[in-house]
Order: sequence, then C-alpha cells, then structure tokens
Amino acid sequence: MTEAPTGSEPTRTVEVERKYDVDPHTALPDWSGLPGVQTVSDGEIRELDARYLDTADATLSRAGVAVRRRTGGPDAGWHIKGPREGDGRLEIGWPLGDDDEVPEAVATALARWTSDALTPLARIENTRTAYHLSGPDGVVAEFVDDHVRATDLRQQVQREWREWELELGPAAPADAEGRAALFAAAERAIAAVGGRDASSGSKLARALGF
Repeated sequence: MTEAPTGSEPTRTVEVERKYDVDPHTALPDWSGLPGVQTVSDGEIRELDARYLDTADATLSRAGVAVRRRTGGPDAGWHIKGPREGDGRLEIGWPLGDDDEVPEAVATALARWTSDALTPLARIENTRTAYHLSGPDGVVAEFVDDHVRATDLRQQVQREWREWELELGPAAPADAEGRAALFAAAERAIAAVGGRDASSGSKLARALGF
C-alpha cells in the first residue's frame, strides 16, 4: 500500500503481494475466514492510467525493473519498481511533475541500470476497485479487483484481462509464519470462487505478451 509521493524526497515501500487471474464475471471472495480480519470496507473505484518506459533494447525489463508515470489513485506519480527480492519488491515514488519528461531524480535513480534514453514501452489503463481488509490494529491487507486494458506501444498490440491483487497492509503479521497463514487463507477463499494463480508476474509483462 503506497502513499502519493510529495516533496523532494522519494517514498520507499516494499510491496508484499500476490496476484490472481479471474474470469470477467467471477464473484468476489468471502473474507470471513481470514485471520485477523474483522471488517471489509466498501469498494473504492480508481481509474488508473500508467505509461511505462524502457530503453530501445529493454535494459530495464531484462533487469526486472519497471519505470512508469501513473495518474489516478492515491499513489499517482513516477515510480520505479526494483527487481523482486524474496516475497517483496521495492517501489520508489516521486510526484508527477508538470509534464511527461522523466524527472532528473528518477533518471539518477535509474543510473545503476542504464543512462540510455527512455522511450514509451506500454500503456496500462485500469479500472480498479479497492477494498481494505481490517482488524483491530488497522489495515491487514488491501484487496483490489482490476479490469485492465493494456497496449504494447512498440508492437501496437492491445490486451484486456481481469486480475486480483492482495497486498499486505501495515497491520499484517510481521512474522513469516503469520504472513504465510494469511495468504493461505486468502488463497482458499479465492480458489473457492474460481480464482487461480496469476499466469504472469506483472501487468507490464502481460501487456507485452509474457
């Protein structure tokens, strides 16, 4: 769960999440069996529009890195998603700025992977409905229901799909055993309505046909 970046200092968040494929009309899961979850919020609809960039020879993608400019939602801004490490992935965020040019701070952060020019790679539009699964100490997890429309800008190929994400929140278990139990219970609820493990590791990879 990422806050919108503000000021000159970037935000840094380690995302711990799981993704699931679902059919267009799959019913939402019943979360009553999740450990530590007492309430589920009403769904909040967010219209997200992200433009992804990469070098001409896909240096960032090959390194497991993604850079995007996204509008809409609580974390609108420029984001770099680093390579996956274990069950998490570091996301660094900066404010949107006044135009589409890559901010100097973003280019500086990317320099460890490349200093080559970046060009459009993909556009991902997403109608997202977000739910907070909360317990006595706050948000245990955020569940999002995504209806995705993606365009591979280099091949001019369009793809559409629906997927779910479950991301741990600030009140999630801090220990590996507790997190595993939470995800196991969530996956039982998801499987019960026909959800399944995601066929692709990220929206960008799926937009590009991977």
